[in-house]
Amino acid sequence: MLDRLEGVEQRFLEVESLLSDPKIVGDQKVYQKYVREHADLSKVVEAYREYKQVLEGLEESRELLKDPDPDIKDLAKEEIDRLDKEQVRLEDELKILLLPKDPNDDKNVILEIRAGTGGDEAGLFAADLFRMYSRFAESQGWKVETLSEHLTGVGGIKEIAAMVTGQGVYSAFKFESGTHRVQRVPVTEAQGRIHTSACTVAVLPEAEEVDIQIDPSEIRVDVYRSQGAGGQHVNTTDSAVRLTHLPTGVVVTCQDEKSQHKNKAKAMKVLRARLLDHAVQEQNASISAERKSQVGSGDRSERIRTYNYPQGRVTDHRIGLTLYKLESIMTGQIQEIVDALTTHYNAEALQEGGL
Repeated sequence: MLDRLEGVEQRFLEVESLLSDPKIVGDQKVYQKYVREHADLSKVVEAYREYKQVLEGLEESRELLKDPDPDIKDLAKEEIDRLDKEQVRLEDELKILLLPKDPNDDKNVILEIRAGTGGDEAGLFAADLFRMYSRFAESQGWKVETLSEHLTGVGGIKEIAAMVTGQGVYSAFKFESGTHRVQRVPVTEAQGRIHTSACTVAVLPEAEEVDIQIDPSEIRVDVYRSQGAGGQHVNTTDSAVRLTHLPTGVVVTCQDEKSQHKNKAKAMKVLRARLLDHAVQEQNASISAERKSQVGSGDRSERIRTYNYPQGRVTDHRIGLTLYKLESIMTGQIQEIVDALTTHYNAEALQEGGL
């Protein structure tokens, strides 16, 4: 591990030198690439330098144990105890920092929520989930923009797609893909019986044009009049857009904007993200089940979490986490769940890597 850390520090110094090179500064695309690399490396280097200071401190304190003065010996023992704990903490931190970084972690995401089994109640739960994620995003200073939505007549959501933009969005949302189940008494239930409904959540990293190449000849574009609320203009012009990717059969629709061009641009963002996700899912399917992380597999059919209203309980089934904080979680306070999933994933990655 020390050899790897020494190599990281050397690369950090190289990048630092490159950032002061006038040729690099003059090319903003290249310059920004090195700025990002410098920021990533600095976290590792900072911890490594602190670690080296701790090792030096331990060596000095052990030398003081040879001093004939008993008071100095006692102080040295106390310092050794403190530095031993600090060494263990920093070694654990450095192991995590040296794990291969998910290349998508810093990307924006397209969040898709669809009502599943449960009729109107599933639609209401989909609306609750979207509100939860939106409030969580706002608490992080991220922006949420609705790309397309289909509402139900009782204030629920049949399906919705939204772009969440900000620093490190994907790293926080990436474990949310899967089936979310709710157990509660629906507002439409006169007998007070508890029903179980479900929604599926998909978290797709935003795909840039360089990530996924789309041949325009492989896309069928259909335009039609928007349906539902939106005013006279929206409902009387062919502003809605449906894109069909012929090789895969992926279909994306968008009708929220008055402009056909804006709807097409939004639909292309979703299509690009879905095609990238499609490619990733195919790649994951080719990896043996033993090597796939149970948390990070992104399996859409996997039931990942249950929200039990009568008991005020939320359970994440992948890691056995149960929190009796349903009310606060539904208001967007999901950081504890995000942290627990990240810790679990890192622990599995460390075990697989033999660190």
